[in-house]
Amino acid sequence: MYIPFDEMVDTSRVWIYQANRHLSRSDQTLIEVKCNSFLQQWAAHGQSLKSSYQIIHNKFLVLSVDESFNQASGCSIDASVALIKSLEKEMDISFFDRTQVCFLIDDQIIEIPMSNIQSEVKSGNIKSDTVTFNNLVTDIKSFQKEWKVEAKNSWLKRYFQ
Repeated sequence: MYIPFDEMVDTSRVWIYQANRHLSRSDQTLIEVKCNSFLQQWAAHGQSLKSSYQIIHNKFLVLSVDESFNQASGCSIDASVALIKSLEKEMDISFFDRTQVCFLIDDQIIEIPMSNIQSEVKSGNIKSDTVTFNNLVTDIKSFQKEWKVEAKNSWLKRYFQ
C-alpha cells in the first residue's frame, strides 16, 4: 500500500537508486505511474507493505517500506529490484552504476566518475565541504540526517588528509 513519503516512520527501510543521467519530466511521470502501481500491490508473503517512493534532484529514486507494519521479504525485495530493472529497460537508463559519484555544487547535481575524483580534488573542483550523497543509508532517519554529507565526512575524506 502506498503512503506519502513524508508519512513514513523514521525506522522505515530505504533503498536509494542513483540514475546515470538526469530524469526528464517524462521519465519522472513514467516512474510515478510504475511506482504508484507497484507499491499499491507490493506485498511480502501475501501481507501488504506500507511503502513509498520519492524522486529527488531529478536524479535519485528512493523506495521505502515501513517494516514495523510488515517486513519486506527476500522475494518482495527482489520484486522491487525487478521494478527498477524494468524502468531501466523502458527508459534506457541505469540505476545500478556505482562508478559515478554525485556532488551538490552550486545547487546542481554534478556526477563525477570515481576514477576522476582525486584529480577533481587536486584542481579544487571538489572541496572538503562539497556535499556528496551517502546512498548506503538504510532507514528514513539516516536518510534525513546522513544522506547529504560533506565530502570530508564521507568515504572521500582520504582525499583531504
